[in-house]
Amino acid sequence: MFMRFFSELRQARVPVSLKEYLMLMEAMDKEVIDRTVEDFYFLSRSALVKDEKNLDKFDRIFGSVFKGLEKIDDDHTSEIPSEWLRLLTEKFLTDEEKAEIEALGGFDKLMETLQERLKEQKERHEGGNKWIGTGGTSPFGANGYNPEGVRIGQDKGRHGRAVKVWDKREYKNLDDTVELGTRNIKVALRRLRKFARQGAPDELDLHGTIKETSNKGYLDLVMRPERRNTIKLLVFFDIGGSMDSHIKLVEELFSAARTEFKNLEFFYFHNCLYESVWKDNNRRHTEKINTWDVLHKYGHDYKVIFVGDATMSPYEITYPGGSVEHWNEEPGAVWVDRVTQIYPSTVWLNPTAERHWDYTPSVGVMKQLVSDRMFPLTIEGLDKAMKELVRG
Repeated sequence: MFMRFFSELRQARVPVSLKEYLMLMEAMDKEVIDRTVEDFYFLSRSALVKDEKNLDKFDRIFGSVFKGLEKIDDDHTSEIPSEWLRLLTEKFLTDEEKAEIEALGGFDKLMETLQERLKEQKERHEGGNKWIGTGGTSPFGANGYNPEGVRIGQDKGRHGRAVKVWDKREYKNLDDTVELGTRNIKVALRRLRKFARQGAPDELDLHGTIKETSNKGYLDLVMRPERRNTIKLLVFFDIGGSMDSHIKLVEELFSAARTEFKNLEFFYFHNCLYESVWKDNNRRHTEKINTWDVLHKYGHDYKVIFVGDATMSPYEITYPGGSVEHWNEEPGAVWVDRVTQIYPSTVWLNPTAERHWDYTPSVGVMKQLVSDRMFPLTIEGLDKAMKELVRG
């Protein structure tokens, strides 16, 4: 079964090596965990998954290979007498709890204890570790916690024990074949980092303090500048028209980028970059900024990201006057080429699914202008884009 688990992970393109598999087997031999399926799940996930984007694939394979092992035979459980059903307003007992109540001496012992508690208890009880009630650690009740407990009068579990963790698939939107979601954009952007200590010394250098104190014989506090991401980012967002259907995703990307990069500047354009851009879409016609001024202001050490679907008439890119909003003296292709010449590290993020690109000629034209450095706005695409910017 373990070999099947290993081989199916490989078939699902989860990069698991034989060394990692042997490490997992060694951990099992040394009994570093309890012999439960849930503990094995967390151990194997820690040992075999190196990248967050493979977590959902791992969960699906784990559930397929080990399906049924968490269950116990119904013959090993006792039927709840009808008198209990009349006394209790609601009772739920999961398969996991059936396995765990053995710690109390088995199902019969648990039911015997529950009956005694019901006879002794005369009123509602909250908290505590014995009486039937809510919010406590007694084996009986609701809205509390006990690993060997019986849940009474509660519509669902509060501690996630009623659903197997691998069936929850909490990381399913981390799969690199789907479009980005809110929580994982930051993870992908963090690949674009270059740290340095700059600015005022306002952080305690613990190692330096220990070293200087030992050398001088008295306490000598050593301070150092905070470690910061020194990457400078210049982002051009396509806005309006066909981009309206991608607003939510682009907003999430923008918010994540503002959080991750302190040195970030952004501007808007429509369809293609021309001689002017703007910062405020409400004043796009009255407060335009000369594109040349932008290119002269920000040095060539900036990384540049275009965000747009590149969906337009090819004339908007290749001809003077091609813009649908104004007369442009120079083709948009000239301005895009200027950006790529000034900023060697330039990529284009396209929120349209890559499988549709070939059906839109303008996408091919724009992709060629950025030297094929156009990437889909998915986890895998954003990951590749950040690696491209790091290389540049």
